[in-house]
Amino acid sequence: MKKVVLFVAVISAFSFASCKKDQTCTCTSTYNGVAGGTADVTTFPKATKAAARANCLSSTKVDGTVTTIRTCELK
Repeated sequence: MKKVVLFVAVISAFSFASCKKDQTCTCTSTYNGVAGGTADVTTFPKATKAAARANCLSSTKVDGTVTTIRTCELK
């Protein structure tokens, strides 16, 4: 009986690990070292945490003399 309960508990734990739900990514931008603008919020509907994290990345872009650093965080 204990083995059956343990087996069911393990299977339940795995089923919750890859749960798909709405994931929110919040990004802020810095221009030449000065924070500016508002935070951008992107929602990934019914996505796993790993997939949302892959799409919610920080980036640096250099356009002439303006350096833009975009910092993103998965909430």
